[in-house]
Amino acid sequence: MTDRELLEKAAKAMGIALHKRDIDGTPLLLLDSGVAGRGWNPITDDGDALRLAVTLNLTNVFHPGLNQALVRRYNDKTCEWVEDGEKHPDPYSATRRAIVRAAAAIGEQK
Repeated sequence: MTDRELLEKAAKAMGIALHKRDIDGTPLLLLDSGVAGRGWNPITDDGDALRLAVTLNLTNVFHPGLNQALVRRYNDKTCEWVEDGEKHPDPYSATRRAIVRAAAAIGEQK
């Protein structure tokens, strides 16, 4: 799944409408919430990722021994999203990606 598809499905899970624009060839998703020009990208923005996790009741942890970000819905041990830390420049990036992947999976179910 592309980053854009992940973001669109995560937005669906949050119940937010998005405007899609390409600026200089870069995909950009804008919230349709009356905040003009407010970009939304929880893949790259810690605040957006945290709001996404809180809204969807996701728990997350970065396990340094395994070098993995682990995310799951609170009180649901049947589904867990894991992101390998070696594929990312830092543990924050891996954690954001795992949160977005979890949100996208939830969005697919809606």
